Amino acid sequence: MGAGLTIRLPLPVPLEIARARNSIITLNKCRENEYNSDMEESILNTGSNSELTSKLKLQDLESQLLDLKVKNEEMGREIAQLRRENNQLKRMPLFVASVVDILDTGEVYLRQQGNNQEYITLVSDELSRQLKPGTKVAVNNALSIVRIVGNIFDSRVRVMELDESPDITFDQIGGLEKEIEEVREAVEYPLTKPQIFERVGVEPPKGILLFGAPGTGKTLIAKAVAHEAKATFIRMSGSELVHKYIGEGAQLVRELFSLAREKSPSIVFIDEIDAVGSTRTNDGTSGSAEVQRTLMQLLAEMDGFDTRGDVRIMAATNRVDMLDPALLRPGRFDRVIEIPLPDDVARKEILKIHSRKMRLEGVDLDRIVEMTGKTTGAELQAVCREAGMMAVRREATGVSQDDFEKAVRKVKAEVIPDLRMYT
Repeated sequence: MGAGLTIRLPLPVPLEIARARNSIITLNKCRENEYNSDMEESILNTGSNSELTSKLKLQDLESQLLDLKVKNEEMGREIAQLRRENNQLKRMPLFVASVVDILDTGEVYLRQQGNNQEYITLVSDELSRQLKPGTKVAVNNALSIVRIVGNIFDSRVRVMELDESPDITFDQIGGLEKEIEEVREAVEYPLTKPQIFERVGVEPPKGILLFGAPGTGKTLIAKAVAHEAKATFIRMSGSELVHKYIGEGAQLVRELFSLAREKSPSIVFIDEIDAVGSTRTNDGTSGSAEVQRTLMQLLAEMDGFDTRGDVRIMAATNRVDMLDPALLRPGRFDRVIEIPLPDDVARKEILKIHSRKMRLEGVDLDRIVEMTGKTTGAELQAVCREAGMMAVRREATGVSQDDFEKAVRKVKAEVIPDLRMYT
């Protein structure tokens, strides 16, 4: 070999380096595979989320559509209501008239309410069969009948009708057996036992008038009649028939008795009738003239009652001396019944009635009867009430004789002296 010639051989690769190289290659492949699989899974997940999002958006749109439909329907109803109100405002008003008579030619004789103008008009065959004298109808500007209104009563008359009967019975009225029997014969029996009057052949009294001192039980009897008669009870005060304007009181009387006839069998009770039925005088004032017109309408309505008595009338007053003679004549008030002050027997019965629920401790009612001479039933009720209050004041277990005697002295001291012009 010559000097200066150098030969370099490749160095051998160690086994560990080769293995490391293979591991790196394998690791890279695994990472590549994992990346590919993650990409595929991400793509799949993205697709499922997109589908879920689409479903949620669809449900939201459906709910919004449903809300819009509901709002549209509500708006449609409001628009329809506004159209009806608009048409009602544009419609010409109708006037109320009453049928006076139906002529043979088929025409209808009407009287307009308010101005009392009378005229004749035609009506369709359909409405003509439903018309009769007294029917209220609605007419237009051409005075043609548009429809039938029917009977309309004043609201003041409607509230006079009792919806529920009072809980007062004749057993709670003491010492008026004779008067109560006369009232029942004249008012209650014609309504509950009409066959007896038909069998005997007698006409029952048309009306009764109760008069007497205040507190003797006139209104109490009327309440008991309303409870026992099982009929429509219409009660009012005479002052309610007195009004300012001409014809208003008379119109109220007409509607009152019209309601009574419609609700028959019925009882009309006029309390304090002297407010409208006093003796007619010519003092020249418009107020007195209006009261007299109301009274004359009342007299006319009382004469028009059915003789069999489907409508009965009762009245009460403590000033019978003031009433007009035309009101007291037979045919209007066939029975004029005085309700007197209770006697000794009646006072004891009244005291028993008002003290039946009280716990009495050694009370001698006969002694109380002696002390309460010339007292009314209302005053005896006040005595029982005051005796109970005195027992309550001293927190006792019952009412004693001393409580009753003190109550009698207290009530008598509070009674105002009788200065009335009463006969």
